Amino acid sequence: MERRFYLLDVFAEGQYSGNQLAVFRNASLLREEDLSRLAREVHFSETAFILSDEPRGGGYDVRVFTPAHEIPFSGHAVLGAGWVLQRELIEEPLNTIRVNLGVGPVDVNFAYHYGGIDSVWVTHRAPEFGSMLQPQEVGPVLGLSLSELEDRWPIQEVSTGLPFLMVPLTSLAAMRRARIIPDAYANLGTLTEARALYLFTPEAYNPENDYNVRMFAPDYGIAEDPATGAGAGCLAAYVLRYLRPTTGTLDLRIEQGYEARRPSLLFARARRDEHGARVSVGGRVVMVAQGHFV
Repeated sequence: MERRFYLLDVFAEGQYSGNQLAVFRNASLLREEDLSRLAREVHFSETAFILSDEPRGGGYDVRVFTPAHEIPFSGHAVLGAGWVLQRELIEEPLNTIRVNLGVGPVDVNFAYHYGGIDSVWVTHRAPEFGSMLQPQEVGPVLGLSLSELEDRWPIQEVSTGLPFLMVPLTSLAAMRRARIIPDAYANLGTLTEARALYLFTPEAYNPENDYNVRMFAPDYGIAEDPATGAGAGCLAAYVLRYLRPTTGTLDLRIEQGYEARRPSLLFARARRDEHGARVSVGGRVVMVAQGHFV
């Protein structure tokens, strides 16, 4: 049984950009505490563990840990795990692989270019919209004035497997100023189940992109994430509902990680269906290093 690990850059336009990810293969014999310790040892925003090279029930079992604890869903961890399964294990150009997560099975899809994987996509669960918060409840958490929070759209919980609090901002200047105020953040738990704040503005560094975003999740051990696949799916569903309510389908280019000096590019799609919306998120994956673990 080959016990290998891979260091990847996900949502990367080149090596050493995007969001770092460690993927471990054949991790089923590791104890729960070992999975947590490895995630803390790597100390990326998330670490993916493929439990076995053998599929179960038509899919591959994957668990995802942050440095703080296990989470049921992560877009970039699923994309990276799917990329490893396709490129390092299956080695034939399949269109879709199923991955079994804490939230249930999700499909990972592949686009190819000249025989190699060009981009990887994950189909999210149907988006769920939760509680709305008031600007005066969120502004102090981010150290922002009320005028820097965009009042045309709501501050609202959205989840496609992991809940985020979507926070629209007025400009890149407001985005750059945002930071977590610890005491105010601690009080946020009394107002919302979402422990990750996902900030966005239509103003972007690269004019080809649709939105600039930042994500803070101190409770997950993530001070700031350079790319957030789960959050990008929530943003696509949010935009379809509030910013483009007459649009049937949309394709978004989402930039993230500029303040963290890890520029990332995430692709997101959303289309209306009988459940409200169908969302998928994609990006490119680059190998950085690989090796064996004990």
